Amino acid sequence: MPSWNASKFLKLIFKRKIDKRLMANTKSITDKVERKKVKRTARKKAAPKAKRTTPRGSNKAKVRKLSRGQSKR
Repeated sequence: MPSWNASKFLKLIFKRKIDKRLMANTKSITDKVERKKVKRTARKKAAPKAKRTTPRGSNKAKVRKLSRGQSKR
């Protein structure tokens, strides 16, 4: 069972959907180089992301330390 609750999960999904909406729709462009150019210009036009409020990896599940002393094997 994950350590984080459903509301955090929903916020994460919603944030990803918002990020995808900001990117240009390039489904109609078949040329790979042209598609990359369009995406790159869309990224440059987009507003810069805000600084992180929490450190990276703070939501990761914490691993318990093994017993100290003589090694098991």
